[in-house]
Amino acid sequence: PAQHVQQAQAPAPVPAPAPAPQEVRQGPVQAPAAPVTPSPAAPAPEPPAALHTPLTPGPGGGSASWAQQVHQLAQPEPQLQPQQPQQQQLPHQHQGPGAGADQPVVPWKPPVDDPFQQLARNQASARPAGLGKRFAARLVDNLVLGAIVGAAAVPLTTRALDHIDRKITAAKETGETVTVWLLDSTTGALLGALLAAFLLLGFLLEALPTAKWGRTLGKKLFGLDVRDIESHDAPTLGAALRRWLVYGVLGLLVIGVVNVLWCLIDRPWRQCWHDKAARTFVAG
Repeated sequence: PAQHVQQAQAPAPVPAPAPAPQEVRQGPVQAPAAPVTPSPAAPAPEPPAALHTPLTPGPGGGSASWAQQVHQLAQPEPQLQPQQPQQQQLPHQHQGPGAGADQPVVPWKPPVDDPFQQLARNQASARPAGLGKRFAARLVDNLVLGAIVGAAAVPLTTRALDHIDRKITAAKETGETVTVWLLDSTTGALLGALLAAFLLLGFLLEALPTAKWGRTLGKKLFGLDVRDIESHDAPTLGAALRRWLVYGVLGLLVIGVVNVLWCLIDRPWRQCWHDKAARTFVAG
């Protein structure tokens, strides 16, 4: 019994303490380094498709068949695409003193003036002509036009005068005092024909040459040109015709003198009224 009591009073076995975790001495905590991504290398050019062409089996050294060789020769050579961006960036990179040694040197050439540009500059730099030349050119044109119109007016005037004489003779034979009108249907028709001849000849001698060449006979003799005030080109046919009609109609009236003399006071283009109507000026 005593032994049983001692066994009962014996303390329970104490479990062995767990081993203490070893302290790991660490340095200052560092942030993990960012992964370095290697720069993508330029992909190597793919070998030509001819290398992957299967060879003919059997004896003969593994050479390609005739059809395969033709197919290999027909394929274009591969182009190195990765080198293009590098070539495009070359102008932006700094080039040393010997960078352009391989480039051919272009010899210097003196600038050659374009004749068309020179003509355009001369045309754009035109200035109003002198009044003396304009008067002389207009005198020549009026003499030519007047001579031709006068030649056409001789038979018309003769017919008109004969008609008036017959009317006066008939009035005298009546023995009464009657009024003889100089302008009637016959003389009016003859006068209209003379006016039409004047305008038609003016169109042929003034408006048409002005629209086609920019000058009449008189202006050509004195080196003058009629030009558009904006484009400095020869006026259009409509502008040239309007210019002649204003000048011709006003010339038949007394106010035509004012039209011709208006260029004396007009600035800066020395325009007459017919020039203003057609938007032209006379260049010298």
